[in-house]
Amino acid sequence: MIFPKRALQLIRTLMKIIVVHNSYQQRGGEDAVFEQEVELLRRHGHQVIIYQRTNSEIDDSSGFRRLSLAKKAIWANDTRDEMARLLCREKPAVVHVHNTFLTVSPSVYSACRDAGVPVVQTLHNYRLLCPEANLLREGKTCDQCVTGSLLHSIIHGCYKDSRPSTAVVALMLQVHRVRKTWDRMVDRYIAPTEFAARKFVEGGLPVEKLVVKPNFVDPDPGVREGSGEYALYIGRLSSEKGVDTLLRSWKQVKARIPLRVIGDGPLREKLSFEFQCDARVTFSGLLRLTEVLNALKRARFLVVPSRCYETFAMVIAEAYACGVPVIASALGAMQELVVHGRTGLLFRPDDVEHLAELVEWAWSHAADLQRMGDKCRTEFESKYSAERNYQLLMAIYQQVTSGQMPVRLPTIGS
Repeated sequence: MIFPKRALQLIRTLMKIIVVHNSYQQRGGEDAVFEQEVELLRRHGHQVIIYQRTNSEIDDSSGFRRLSLAKKAIWANDTRDEMARLLCREKPAVVHVHNTFLTVSPSVYSACRDAGVPVVQTLHNYRLLCPEANLLREGKTCDQCVTGSLLHSIIHGCYKDSRPSTAVVALMLQVHRVRKTWDRMVDRYIAPTEFAARKFVEGGLPVEKLVVKPNFVDPDPGVREGSGEYALYIGRLSSEKGVDTLLRSWKQVKARIPLRVIGDGPLREKLSFEFQCDARVTFSGLLRLTEVLNALKRARFLVVPSRCYETFAMVIAEAYACGVPVIASALGAMQELVVHGRTGLLFRPDDVEHLAELVEWAWSHAADLQRMGDKCRTEFESKYSAERNYQLLMAIYQQVTSGQMPVRLPTIGS
C-alpha cells in the first residue's frame, strides 16, 4: 500500500482505540503482532483498551460442550453484550480486531455496528475463506473453499482432521456469508501482503475495503556483523512449514554446511531422531525472541521452506532487520517478500534437489550473500520498521474514522 506524501503528514490527534483479540491455546505469531501493535500505539500516546479472550476457556470436549461451542463460534451473546457495554463506556474512535475465533465470535462486529464505531480487521490467516486457515490439504495448497463450496473442507475433515469440527467452523463461515457480516460490518481489512489481498478478493471479500500493510519488527535488533556461521531455520516443526523438505535437502548437500533448527512441533522427535548422527544439524528447541534474534545475527542465511501460502512470514522481516538473506519457497506471500537474487533466493516448493543446489551456491558465494544482506536491511528500513508501520496504521485509522476510501487498493490480478 502506497500513500501519497500528503496522506503521511498525519494529524497528531491522539485516538482512543479498542483492540480485540482471541488468543489460541498455543501462542503464535498472531499474538506477537497483536502485542506489538498495542505497544506501538501506546508508545505514541494513544489510549488503547484491550478486549481479549482465549481459547483456553475451552476446558472439555463432551458432546454437550461441543454443541455449546458450535453455537458460540457462530454467535457469542456474552461477547456481544460485553463489547456493547465497553463501547458505550469508552466511546472509542475505532475498533481494531485481530482475531475472533473461537470464543469472541463475529458477534463483536454487530456491537460495533450498532454503536456506530468503525471496525478495522487484520487478516492474519485465511480462516474467513476456509476452516483450515492455511489453505492446505494433505501437504499441498488447496483453493477449493476459496472458489467453491465449504463442503469440500467438511468432506476432507480439513480442520483438526475432524469432519465434525470442520463442520462447526464451516457453518460459522457460511452463516456469516449469508448474513453478509464480512461485507457490511467491517469497514477496512488489512492484508499483510498483496498476495493475501488478492486471495481474499478471490474468496469474495470486497476489494474496496482491502488495504495492504505488512507486519513489522520492533525493537530493531540491528544489523549483523560478519558473514554468518551457519544456515538457519526458525519456526514450527510441522508439515505445513516444510521443515521436512529442508532436512531431506540436507541429505543432498555435499558440503559440510552447519544447519541450526530453532523451534518445536509435532515433527521434532521424528526429525531429531533421524538426524541424530548428522553432526551438521543442530536442534535448539524453542528460544526466547532475544535468543532467536541473536541466532539470526550469526546466520549466513535463513531458510523458509513453507509448503503453505502464508499471509506474511514474520521470520523473513526479522531476517531482513538483521541483514540476513533468505532462501524461501517460491510460493504465496514468500515469493512477494523475497526478491530472487536481490534479498535472497527462491526454490521450487518441495523440490529437495533445487533447495540443496541453492544452499550450496549461497554458502560458497559469501560476497554475493553480503550484498544481498545489505539490500535486506534496506528493505527492512523502508517497509518493516515500527515507525513506517505506525504511519501506515494511522493513515488507515484516519480513513475509516473520516469515511474515506483507501488511497490505493491492492493490484488485483497482477
